[in-house]
Amino acid sequence: MTANPIFNANRMKVGIFCTNGKGAALTTVPEAYVATWASSVETARIADDAGFEAIVPYARWKGYVAGQPDHITGHVMEPFTWAAGIAQATRHSAVFATSHAPTIHPILAAKQAVTVDLISGGRFGLNVVGGWNKPELEMFGAALREHDQRYDHLAEWTEIVERLWRDDQAFDFAGKFFTVLEGISLPKPVQRPRPPIMNAGGSARGQRFACEYADMCFVIIKSERPEKIREQVDAYKTMAREEFGRDIQIWTNAFVVQDEDQDAAERYLHRYSVEYEDRDAADAWMKAQQEQTQLMPREALAAFRQRFVAGAGGFPLVGTADRIAERLELLAECGIGGVLLTWVDYVAGMQHFVRDVLPLMERACLRSPFSPAM
Repeated sequence: MTANPIFNANRMKVGIFCTNGKGAALTTVPEAYVATWASSVETARIADDAGFEAIVPYARWKGYVAGQPDHITGHVMEPFTWAAGIAQATRHSAVFATSHAPTIHPILAAKQAVTVDLISGGRFGLNVVGGWNKPELEMFGAALREHDQRYDHLAEWTEIVERLWRDDQAFDFAGKFFTVLEGISLPKPVQRPRPPIMNAGGSARGQRFACEYADMCFVIIKSERPEKIREQVDAYKTMAREEFGRDIQIWTNAFVVQDEDQDAAERYLHRYSVEYEDRDAADAWMKAQQEQTQLMPREALAAFRQRFVAGAGGFPLVGTADRIAERLELLAECGIGGVLLTWVDYVAGMQHFVRDVLPLMERACLRSPFSPAM
């Protein structure tokens, strides 16, 4: 897997997130990103030319605002097909697909993943999710399982996918959720023994799954205090090392609001996440998180509302380029190895970030200078 850019030596790896749909912000602000194929390719190429390590879509089969079947939260391009096209349009960045285990059989997921790995020349990665959006799963005829059982199901699903990538001989699998007779999948991935796996387990059971199976484990950073961030990171890494003998990368997501001065950035954050909050979407998101996940206690979720509206609960990177670079250096010092970034207006935001923030990250020895391959 060492050829995949997510395994390079940069202290702080960066990627983009959610460009196959409306983005991460629950906002109705007029300049918000609109997901088209043209905008998907444009943002991917900006990231690729700048040396970003990862391009990660999200999976959404149905919007989560009840009574509004045409709500924009459901306007999302299918991740594997999208990843195949993005792989063909890029040359450097790792291209991921996100898969909810209850919505796709592992044999099909394994084959699709290998196809994208071949298209990309060994730059594919798979973000695996147990599934939490009840109306979405019910549309598939898949019941929303009890929380911990979702991860038992996801573990079997992942084991089958990994064996199909790895095993040269046909195998049988008899589990609680899946039965496979004479399972085999050819061709094999470019990356051996397998493409990297990503998972964002927020609960205790989710974290345990991520430590056992994932190479990139995501945390929702719950505190601004460095010692608290280090506690989250160290707990994850210790579990992976001591219980499963594995070294893992810890990533997080962050929303970027960059401007010439701090006050202007704070005003814009307030504009899009408070004045133009998509209240229907935010209410539905909060309700689903409270009822169907164990990301954090109900009181903490309520306090996080603006961060969910601003960018899927991501870490705030708000202010001048210097301030954003300082915040990224703080995360690196706390053991965070990578961050998936979102913006309200991806194209303009990414261009400013590449122009102003990346050089500061290089100066701080967070990243090495990057030259696109000719």
